[in-house]
Amino acid sequence: MIDILGQKVYGDVTVHDILFVVLMMTIATIVARIVTTNIRRALTDKMKRDQLELILKIVYYGIITIAFITVMPTLGLNLSGLLVAGGIAGIIIGFASQSVVSNLVSGIFLISEKPIKIGDQISVDGVAGYVEDIHILSTVVRTYDGLYVRIPNEKVFTSSITNYVANVARRFEYVVGIRYSDDAEKAIQIINRLIDEHPFALKNPEPQIFVNELGDNAVNIVVRIWGPSTEWYSIKTELLWKIKKELEENGIEIPFPQRTVWFANDLKLKNNEKD
Repeated sequence: MIDILGQKVYGDVTVHDILFVVLMMTIATIVARIVTTNIRRALTDKMKRDQLELILKIVYYGIITIAFITVMPTLGLNLSGLLVAGGIAGIIIGFASQSVVSNLVSGIFLISEKPIKIGDQISVDGVAGYVEDIHILSTVVRTYDGLYVRIPNEKVFTSSITNYVANVARRFEYVVGIRYSDDAEKAIQIINRLIDEHPFALKNPEPQIFVNELGDNAVNIVVRIWGPSTEWYSIKTELLWKIKKELEENGIEIPFPQRTVWFANDLKLKNNEKD
């Protein structure tokens, strides 16, 4: 019986070797399609289509290339020279594109993990504002004064991110000083009523109003208020002025810094001499 699989096609390469290579490449193609299909399902709603397609192509052809390089020695092709050259080129390209790859990987984690979303108000690496877009290599933030800042994804991913709207509610605080001669309980009642009347000041969590300190010039009342994360700043600025006006209309004043100075007898003598 003729051993067909053992028949040599060229050199030492047999029919069996060729069939093995075909089988391995077929398996690699199937694996590549399975992997890219799962990646597409996982990231379709989390990435832009062009960015996702780029990642899928890199993954797909990466798997095919690795399989191809692996099976080539079976066909009698010596890839050592090519691998050495490729390795040197890879090292050079690796150093040159280190930051690009780092930003790419960080971008994938940012998109999949979602610590921030488009429209969020954040502070990262000293830049505060609204997230305008999250690209595969960088994140664009529009600052509160209208400037667009592009931050590499590596810096965003490795920095401490403060997300001001991740929680639906946010607390802000005043310190209101009143004179020692004023009624602190009455002041607290007035402030509490103003907060209760404001449509956006939250009832739960409850606001906190209490005398915190007997200061050098005033009795300091701490006012802590919760509001929706998207409205807290307008509430803060609006209520502060209302509190000042309402306290003054009820005879409670916010004192200026005061200092009592005791003069020695010399001043009294001089005044007497002048009289």
